[in-house]
Formats: sequence, C-alpha cells, structure tokens
Amino acid sequence: MKKLFTIALLSIATIGFSQNQKPTFEAEGDLVKATYYHEDGSISTQGFFKDKKLTGKWVRFDKKGNKTQLAFYKDGKKTGKWFIWGADSLKEITYSNNAVQDVSLWKAESKIAANK
Repeated sequence: MKKLFTIALLSIATIGFSQNQKPTFEAEGDLVKATYYHEDGSISTQGFFKDKKLTGKWVRFDKKGNKTQLAFYKDGKKTGKWFIWGADSLKEITYSNNAVQDVSLWKAESKIAANK
C-alpha cells in the first residue's frame, strides 16, 4: 500500500511539472520575440528584445486570454502610453524616458458625451 501511494504521488508531481511550459524565443529580423506562458499553457506575456533590452510593444494576458496590460519600451526604458485593464477600470500611464509623466484612471461608470 505504501508503494502504491508513493507511485501515485510521484505520478501526480510529474504531471504537474510537465505542464509548466518554458518561454519561447524566436528571431524576427533584428528583434527577438519572447513569449511567456501561464502554468496552464496559455500565453502570459509577449514582447520583443533588441540587443538584450526590452523594446517595442509588450502585452500581458490573464489565464482566460484577456488583455490586462499593454506596455511600450525603447532601449529597455518605459516609454509612451501604457494601459492596464482592471476589473472595472482602465489605467492610462504616460512614460517619458522611464519616468511617469501622467496617470489617468477611467472607471466603468464614467460617462462620455457624444456629438451626433
């Protein structure tokens, strides 16, 4: 009985470890596209490196595939407008040379005026 329990425990541990997917890296011109994964195999984060520095657009997803963050880098520094989606809000952060310039918070109850 003890051997059976040990075998079952090792089998469960092996199955758990085998589902962890390692990041993938693929060359695209002078950039390297990096893809990181959640434990369940769904995409967690995708973005690019250039000369081993974060560059261009980086996107983060939750386990359901919903976009949770959109970020931009230049030469490894935060730049441009970043967007972070929450359960009931959207945060817009503007970076310049790796420093925060402005932050806006948009909530679901915000009203937008439209001119028809």
